[in-house]
Amino acid sequence: MKLDAIDLRILDAIQRDGRITKLALAEKAGLSPTPCWMRLRKLEKAGIVTGYHARIALRRIAPVASVMVEIALANHRQSDFERFERVISGIPEVIGCWGVGGGVDYFLKIAAPDIDAYQRLIDGLLDRELGIARYFTYIVTKTVKDELVLPVAALVQAGETQSDS
Repeated sequence: MKLDAIDLRILDAIQRDGRITKLALAEKAGLSPTPCWMRLRKLEKAGIVTGYHARIALRRIAPVASVMVEIALANHRQSDFERFERVISGIPEVIGCWGVGGGVDYFLKIAAPDIDAYQRLIDGLLDRELGIARYFTYIVTKTVKDELVLPVAALVQAGETQSDS
């Protein structure tokens, strides 16, 4: 789906405020409310807008240890990756998982009540014999930036520039 400047303004606005009113969204997009709302619905139906979420300040209501983990699997068959990903997808404390190229296979972001709970989670993964060859743990001591707003316009424009070359 080709996005124009109005679509990009809509996407930027709803990323910053998922509860924005129809009228305020239309103002930010530079449209009247009905056409703006129709564009938003079109973006949703196209799978570009996949949901609306609230951002929770977890540390205000519960203790949390944020942990980043590098994981390398012993074997690299498709079935090994699929099994690992299926198990990881079902663990609520794993709040992010990225398959990567290079010296490791996955980066995980884990939110646990404390370091002991994190270690029990890792021990449970190792007990399940998922083929983890090694893992490295990094305790987050300070969050410098944790941005949820994606630079959609800049990325789309960069992609268009590259495809024109």
